[in-house]
Amino acid sequence: MTQVEKALYTGKTHTAGGRDGGSARSDDGRLDVKFSVPGSTGAGTNPEQMFAAGWSTCFIGAMGLAARKMKIALPAETAVDAEVDLCMVDGAYFLQARLNVSLPGLEADVAQAVAEAAHQTCPYSKATRGNIDVVIKVV
Repeated sequence: MTQVEKALYTGKTHTAGGRDGGSARSDDGRLDVKFSVPGSTGAGTNPEQMFAAGWSTCFIGAMGLAARKMKIALPAETAVDAEVDLCMVDGAYFLQARLNVSLPGLEADVAQAVAEAAHQTCPYSKATRGNIDVVIKVV
């Protein structure tokens, strides 16, 4: 593991039951979710949706940091539509993802620079780099 100067936060959850009828709850009770298989009629969410939500939220934060460094304001309507695919090839599961970034009001080249800078600093982007196929698209 990388030697860290200081851990800023540790998310803690307890998960039981897996993706078909399981549940997860954070130690502070702020997250309490049920899981169901993607595409089923179950009432819960799934790991791919949770990953997409976490990544897109973190990515927006990273874009805010990038915009401040570039001395520009991030538009109030900034949004990221994240798509995380659970795939299979030759019996092996893997993920792939697309982040569709909306920065209304910014020039296309500026919006692209913000998204690219965010992809270099976002912890989720760093965690997936070289591990899964990722497409970042400014829409």
